[in-house]
Amino acid sequence: MNMVSPIESPDQMLGALSDRLGATAVLVGADVPARNCNDWSASLPQTPRAVISPLDAQGVADAIATCRQARLPFVPQGGLTGLCRGASPEAGWVAISLERMTGIEEIDPASMTMTVKAGTPLETIQKAADEAGFFFPLDLGSRGSCAIGGNLSTNAGGNRVIRYGMARAQVLGLEAVLADGTVLSSLNKMLKNNAGYDLKQLFIGSEGTLGIITRAVLRLQAKPAELTSAFCGCPDFPSLLELLKSARQRMGSALTSFEVMWPSFYDFMTSSLPDLRRALNEPHGVYVLIETGGRDAAENRLLLEQVLSDALEAGWVSDAVLPSSERETRDLWAVRESVSEYSKLMGPLTAFDVGLPTSAAGKVVDEIEAAMKARWPDAIALSYGHIGDSNLHVVCNIPSAGKEQPHKEITELVFGFVARESGTISAEHGIGLLKKPYLKLSRTPEELALMVKIKQALDPNNVLNTGKVLSF
Repeated sequence: MNMVSPIESPDQMLGALSDRLGATAVLVGADVPARNCNDWSASLPQTPRAVISPLDAQGVADAIATCRQARLPFVPQGGLTGLCRGASPEAGWVAISLERMTGIEEIDPASMTMTVKAGTPLETIQKAADEAGFFFPLDLGSRGSCAIGGNLSTNAGGNRVIRYGMARAQVLGLEAVLADGTVLSSLNKMLKNNAGYDLKQLFIGSEGTLGIITRAVLRLQAKPAELTSAFCGCPDFPSLLELLKSARQRMGSALTSFEVMWPSFYDFMTSSLPDLRRALNEPHGVYVLIETGGRDAAENRLLLEQVLSDALEAGWVSDAVLPSSERETRDLWAVRESVSEYSKLMGPLTAFDVGLPTSAAGKVVDEIEAAMKARWPDAIALSYGHIGDSNLHVVCNIPSAGKEQPHKEITELVFGFVARESGTISAEHGIGLLKKPYLKLSRTPEELALMVKIKQALDPNNVLNTGKVLSF
């Protein structure tokens, strides 16, 4: 008599995985933490069926194999600081969390590299680089919460792109787990390596849809002697563009940040948060926070002073402040980084991370803010961004709408202006689920078709972060 093995249920399969990875590595039911139900988009939280937290790439491969055998959709998760539902589960899904995969494995002074696990917080990496006498330039306001794996899978940008480039420019090698469980190890340390395709770029910016990043070799930079900041008020956006042009020409690679804030953002945040210090009392058409970094602190500050002095004389800058202490510098940056307080000040938001030709940003901000007020008289629309690298952020809230914000209508309004200027709907936050319907505004049919071919080649069964970024 032939004996037929009983078919295991998904719960039995998850239980078997728990036996292999450890009891704390697989959480189900009431043990699932609330944080794994959503990202920072704060939209439609869904409790996953289970949260799997492996310790290494093989554990991730085992988790993928279990989910595939049990026919359970799954989503990779890092620090969960995304804004596009790229790391958010749907009901009944499994979350594969990399939060236990933390640690710096090696700092190699000769190659100026750092090898890290994907769940390591960005701030931990920054501090380790500093202690070793180096500098890791990727910097985001969420540095204490976000994980490097998520930074790479979304190709994060941040405050210093104008000097050092996006996240992909900070990576020399990767380890990633593919949809079939293959562990692809390409932990290259060499700055020059043209041996075939640069496979790591497939996974950087693909939001976990082509593979799950588990380790990375990061490129370190020489530590600047000192980072010097200045805060300026410009009469209008054309004047700010002249300041940017002058700063680029005269400072060169010493210019590390050029953060722009329109009055809508600057006035609202400084008046709403009593702890924020308003550096300039008089109103200005637009504000900019400049940061420079060089090998000689005195020369660096002198060059910045000369650039600002000439800009004041030319009329491109109406007023400026150079801090004289670390505390004053922190006060200046605190305004720009106060975005984490949005939920306390406004409640539900519709947030945008768009890219525009730099020269068009001022016009588009004026049009968006005017259109918002015309459609919703009580609208709050705050504009700011990394204009030196063509990135504009806009956050919107309609107080009278309460919890039922008109997200779709606001999104179509903003993206309409972006598409008209041949901009991008995502400059640094990715596509995820929320921006997927609008991806065609920024990519041609031919580009989208090629993306689908790549997805089908690497994930033919569409199991990796199903439904995110692309549909096919």
